[in-house]
Amino acid sequence: MTDRLPIKMLHDRVLVRETREEGERRSSGGILIPSTAQVSKRLVWAEVLAVGSHVRAVETGDRVLFSPDDRFEVEIAGDDYMLLRERDLHAVAAERNDANTGLYL
Repeated sequence: MTDRLPIKMLHDRVLVRETREEGERRSSGGILIPSTAQVSKRLVWAEVLAVGSHVRAVETGDRVLFSPDDRFEVEIAGDDYMLLRERDLHAVAAERNDANTGLYL
């Protein structure tokens, strides 16, 4: 991918690329889940590549969590991307804060 995409996002739109973890997964209990297994209503992680002028909560480079049912797919320069509204994002991955105070409230 080039540094600049040939597209300008409008309003509250977010352009993302899904971060696919291909292949088998393991549950927290150690159960092997094949890549062909389908889980209903599973949310998906993606990387933000471009944002519109009215997007406030995410920035380019953030990892976001969204429902695959809320997306629109688009092809730009031969690559596949997804177009979402900011309100369709469920979460933004936070960087780990290692400067803890040690206090628990």
